[in-house]
Amino acid sequence: QVQLVESGGGLVQPGGSLRLSCAASGSIFMVNAMAWYRQAPGNERELVATVLSGGSSTYADSVKGRFTISRDNAKNTVHLQMNNLKPEDTAVYYCNAHIIATWDRKTYRYWGQGTQVTVSS
Repeated sequence: QVQLVESGGGLVQPGGSLRLSCAASGSIFMVNAMAWYRQAPGNERELVATVLSGGSSTYADSVKGRFTISRDNAKNTVHLQMNNLKPEDTAVYYCNAHIIATWDRKTYRYWGQGTQVTVSS
């Protein structure tokens, strides 16, 4: 069994910052790509940022220059530092990871439970 547990969401004013964290635990042999997605009411879930096990990262155009994704491979964690937040960043943010399980060495995709980020004055 594998779990992703997120933390760090909340309410922040425009221009403020938040840091999201996600920890993977359980029967993990290796964690490959890790990512953050978000879903606003009435919208489809969208990819925000991805980081590979080697550290290379990609971002949605809407967050480039404001968000930074990072990971700690030793702790199987991924973080999303969000600066200069805007009201349009309001959404539920989900952690996602491609994990090789110990029981069969196959890759499975897991999701966290989601954490609410609200940007409002």
